[in-house]
Amino acid sequence: MFNPPPAAAQPRAASQENLLLDYVHRLERHRADRKAVHVHLSGLQAVNRRDHHMRIAGNTFENLVKMMQAQVFTMGNSDLMVIYKAQAQDEVEAAVVKLRFLFSEDPLVLEEQHSGGGSGHFSTWYSLDREYEVLLTLAQKMVQDEAAKRAAKASPTAMANRGPQKPSGSPFTPELLARVENSLGQADLANLMRRQAICAMVGKAPPQPVFHELFISIADLRQTLFPSVNVNSSPWLFQQLTETLDRRVLSLLNKHDDRTLEGDISINLNVSTILTPEFLVFDDNIKAGMRGTIVLELQKVDIFADLGAYLFARDFAHDRGYRICIDGLTYHQLSFVDRERLGADLIKLVWDPSLTEEKDKKTEALRRIGVTRIILCRCDNQAAIEFGHSVGITLFQGRHIETLVQGDPRKRGLRARPRP
Repeated sequence: MFNPPPAAAQPRAASQENLLLDYVHRLERHRADRKAVHVHLSGLQAVNRRDHHMRIAGNTFENLVKMMQAQVFTMGNSDLMVIYKAQAQDEVEAAVVKLRFLFSEDPLVLEEQHSGGGSGHFSTWYSLDREYEVLLTLAQKMVQDEAAKRAAKASPTAMANRGPQKPSGSPFTPELLARVENSLGQADLANLMRRQAICAMVGKAPPQPVFHELFISIADLRQTLFPSVNVNSSPWLFQQLTETLDRRVLSLLNKHDDRTLEGDISINLNVSTILTPEFLVFDDNIKAGMRGTIVLELQKVDIFADLGAYLFARDFAHDRGYRICIDGLTYHQLSFVDRERLGADLIKLVWDPSLTEEKDKKTEALRRIGVTRIILCRCDNQAAIEFGHSVGITLFQGRHIETLVQGDPRKRGLRARPRP
């Protein structure tokens, strides 16, 4: 099992801010055909800055990096700095438009739209032949801010008072990824498999499980295989890690040795995974009659990152009998995600107390989507169920639902599983 050496035993990797500053210095003699765009992702709401959002945002420029047309730096505050050749202007603008669409419901983007789309809200553009010194000053300030933040974290007072933090540790490098993937190939992941019920709840009747979401907890996996590595330090490598996990989950499900595939299930996958040989093997091992009981859960940002790939994967999945669910949507995102046009069978709406505000308006919007197609997820209290019932939703998921299922005498003794 892979246990990377502790961070203290490794030389500190240069921060992205330092790498950016070094790159800007090296461009001093080549500024004539270079431009830059600063994408202010740090200004997004926290709900739009989750790991998968940042991963997709970074991947938006991946092709330009591969073609050596651009360099992308992911700052510690989640901002992106893209320095590119002038000839790639159209491609970079298109990538920023895609990002703006992905986060179109965020106040940061809405503010930019209301102000006429000027520079400085969601994105700031630079032409190095005229604004090289401006960009150099900005890069220097980023290095200073990052150093100050690191020093503050290291101070005794900060260490004593700090609350829950994002995973820290050694940088996630290609070499570490290769070793992690090798460990994943040998590790028994069955103990890391989690399941959470999606239940039908009508009136005062106890919850009735309709199907179970199966997933591997990234936090548990990190703690087990590579506790000293910060897997979030590289969005691109983390994306590859999730694709590897997809393949391992499919392999695990193929074994059927823990009766995992008994009953209806849903599994979280990347869109790209549905188009891989591993999924075809999984599909071949599934009895034809069971495909209709399996839901494939996809993230919105993954869908819109490559809409063509999604449409192809969706058609293939539907032809084979699987159902598609768009996972993790907030209410404000619903107007930008047309379930019917995307051909999705279900959506997961994230419970938030703000849903009870302007309830009549929201009830009408939810009923237009089709309340029978909505799963209200992340239900951590009774208020979520009461809201769902008031608008006609009958499918629920979350910790509170799990508590109710475990408290139902009829369910006791049935394959108890740890909660995520």
